[in-house]
Amino acid sequence: MDERRMVRVSKYLARHLRHDPGRIGLTLDAHGWVPVDELLRAAAEHGFPITPAELREVVESNDKRRYAIEDGRIRASQGHSVPVDLALPAAEPPEVLYHGTVGRFVTAIRAEGLRPMNRHHVHLSPDRATATRVGGRRGVPVVLVVASGAMHADGHVFHVSANGVWLTGHVPPSYLRFPS
Repeated sequence: MDERRMVRVSKYLARHLRHDPGRIGLTLDAHGWVPVDELLRAAAEHGFPITPAELREVVESNDKRRYAIEDGRIRASQGHSVPVDLALPAAEPPEVLYHGTVGRFVTAIRAEGLRPMNRHHVHLSPDRATATRVGGRRGVPVVLVVASGAMHADGHVFHVSANGVWLTGHVPPSYLRFPS
């Protein structure tokens, strides 16, 4: 499959597995899963056929491992705006994590910290390089350092998704270091 098709399929999956499953008649279970055959049927019925081989290739080759397939079901690993419980256990984070953003959001982040916005959790990266790529999707990246170890010690709960993205409810400004 060519790169253009790969991106189109991945974006289609993100839209319907994270944000708007009802648009194509899907119903996610409580943990965000839907049978693969239902997804493929719904996509075809709504004018965007995906072959099982294409689906497998997108899931297996996605550098961010955005999707998981298990027991004939598929789900997005995180980033949902629809109600789901990913049933991720609490986990102890490393001492620091990173968050990639762009300059136009820094003033608000300094005042309010990192908020989940329309998602369930704030997404944090395990390394600076990943955070730089995440921030770079919207412009010139700004990488914030999160004192996740201190947050955890102070009672904040963290989870880690299957693809290594760290999730938490909110990062208060006092736990953030901003670049000079």
